[in-house]
Amino acid sequence: MKAWRVSANGEPREVMRLEEVPDPEPGPGQLLLRVRAANVNFPDALLCRGHYQVRPPLPFTPGVEICGEVLAVGEGATGSVGQRVLAQPPLPDGGFAEYAVADARSVRPAPEALDDAEAAALHIGYQTGWFGLHRRARLQAGETLLVHAAAGGVGSAAVQLGKAAGARVIGVVGGADKARIARELGCDLVLDRRADDLVAEVKNATGGRGADVVYDPVGGDAYAKSVKCIAFEGRIVVVGFASGAVPSPALNHALVKNYSVLGLHWGLYNTKDPAAVDACHEELTKLAAQGVVRPLIGGRIPLAGAAEAVQRVADGTSTGRLVVLPGLEEAR
Repeated sequence: MKAWRVSANGEPREVMRLEEVPDPEPGPGQLLLRVRAANVNFPDALLCRGHYQVRPPLPFTPGVEICGEVLAVGEGATGSVGQRVLAQPPLPDGGFAEYAVADARSVRPAPEALDDAEAAALHIGYQTGWFGLHRRARLQAGETLLVHAAAGGVGSAAVQLGKAAGARVIGVVGGADKARIARELGCDLVLDRRADDLVAEVKNATGGRGADVVYDPVGGDAYAKSVKCIAFEGRIVVVGFASGAVPSPALNHALVKNYSVLGLHWGLYNTKDPAAVDACHEELTKLAAQGVVRPLIGGRIPLAGAAEAVQRVADGTSTGRLVVLPGLEEAR
C-alpha cells in the first residue's frame, strides 16, 4: 500500500515521503481499516518536527484520526466488516495511508449524518471542545465565550459547541478571509487580531465585564491578552500552543482577578475515563444529527497532497479542517 513516512524530523513538506510499504494485518484485538478519510491535526506537524509529547520511533506514519471502513477483524476483536468507524491508529503507523489498523476497543461508529471527511474531523477537535467547554469550564447559557483561532479546525469546533450551549461567542482570527468564515460559523462578534484592539473590544462588547470563558489553542500573545479581558470568576481553557510560545502565567494576577486557568489534555480521558469519551461521542453524534454541529472542511486533499496539507496547518494558513481522502486518487 501507499503510506506517508517520516524518517527524520523537520518541516512536514521536507520530511514526509510517500512510499510503498507492506499492507498491515490486524493483530489480536485489532481491526483492519480501509482509510476513507484522515483528518489533518496540528499534532501531525509537531510529530514531524519531533516536538510532540509523544515521539514515535523513526520511520513513522503520521495521521492521528481517521474515518475508516472495517475490512477484517483480528482474533478476539469485535467489529463488523463493512462498518464505517472513527479510529485513532496507534503510532508509529498512523492514518496517512491507504490502510491502517486500530484497537477495536477504541473505535466508534461514524455519525451517519456526516460524510467521510466531516466524520473524520468530528472526533478529536470536537471532543476537545466539548470537554474543554463543558467538563472543565462549565460553560453556561448566556455567558460570553472568547475563542482564539476561531476559523481554524480546533477553534471552529469550539465556536459551534459554544453556540449550541447558548453562549455568546466572540471569535478571534487573523485576516479578513478568516473573519468572514468566523461570521458564517455563527460568531456574534469577530475580532481581527491584526487590526483590532482585542482587550478593549472584548471589554466594550461585554459592558466592561470581560469574557466568562476563554478557549485558547494558541498560547503566546493570545493568552497574554486573554488575562487582560477575563471576567470575574472567568475560566481560561488552555488547549495548546499553536503560536509556538508557551506562556508563563502570573499566578498573583489570577489571585487578584479571581479567574481560573484550566489545562485540557483530551487524550488523558482515553485512559483515565473512557466512559466519558463514549458519552461525549454519543452527544456529538446527536448534535450532528440535529444539524447543530458540522465540521468546517477547508479542503479535501488526495493522498499525494498530505505533506503539503500538514505544512499548511503547521504554518497556520488553513481554515477549518483539511482532510486527506485516499479514494480521490482512485477517482481520477
